Amino acid sequence: MHNYFVPCQSSAGSHRVHVTEWGDAANPNVLICVHGLTRCGRDFDVMAEALADRYRVVCPDVVGRGESDWLVNKADYTYPQYVSDMVRVIAKTGQKSVHWLGTSMGGIIGMVLAAQPNTPITRMVLNDLGSFIPKASLERIGMYVGVSPLFRSVDEVVEAMRLVSPFGPLTDDQWHTLTLPLIKKTSSGMWQFRYDPAIGDSFRQQPIEDVDLSEFWDAVQCPVLLTRGAESDLLLASTFEHMCTKPNVTGVTFAATGHAPMFQDAYSIAVVRKFLLGT
Repeated sequence: MHNYFVPCQSSAGSHRVHVTEWGDAANPNVLICVHGLTRCGRDFDVMAEALADRYRVVCPDVVGRGESDWLVNKADYTYPQYVSDMVRVIAKTGQKSVHWLGTSMGGIIGMVLAAQPNTPITRMVLNDLGSFIPKASLERIGMYVGVSPLFRSVDEVVEAMRLVSPFGPLTDDQWHTLTLPLIKKTSSGMWQFRYDPAIGDSFRQQPIEDVDLSEFWDAVQCPVLLTRGAESDLLLASTFEHMCTKPNVTGVTFAATGHAPMFQDAYSIAVVRKFLLGT
């Protein structure tokens, strides 16, 4: 594993996107893994290590999250900016085509990219992200995104994460491992989340409505693995079933999991590996 920054541009100038990379840097087979709204690229450590024998696994922190820079113009926290940044990340690999694994927000970015003419994405995993996102799930997310509370200990952060993140049957160690990259210690000795609170502005500045991504989904032509938590409120069962009727789409549901599966166990990783490698 090694880390580096990719220079990108926004309306207010330059910013850097942090990347954690696994595997052989000379490997032409590249897998881009992009996280959810308030998460970071370290969510994929377990998956990346398991796939590093076959892929160069590239795990960026979307701008405003993790170790990436925060944007000067907060209005730039939009999907056009995220897509533009990921195009730069893909270009940095030197490869004309890549595979993609995107969780929630990372799935939206991947879907938009995969819908474009001459897209570099030739195979894609959409993790708990559908062509229709219901208003109710966005309202739930809007209750905590962009809030920057202080915590007295790491354990207190973990307990808060458990309340809002139905990731499924994770062990205590897995919860801690998934939480540590998301937080930082303040000068007062308290802990807080590492993301820019302004990423939640869009939830507070305008009415929350259903989101229809079918225009992008209908344009996606590459093979897709659609994964869903059986208890997800973001990718509804009806949306999942409809999406799975499209040619070249394979659907898998993980039991006892909400939004979103985190690929911390051998079974879920094997499902993704089998699809990506076309075996």
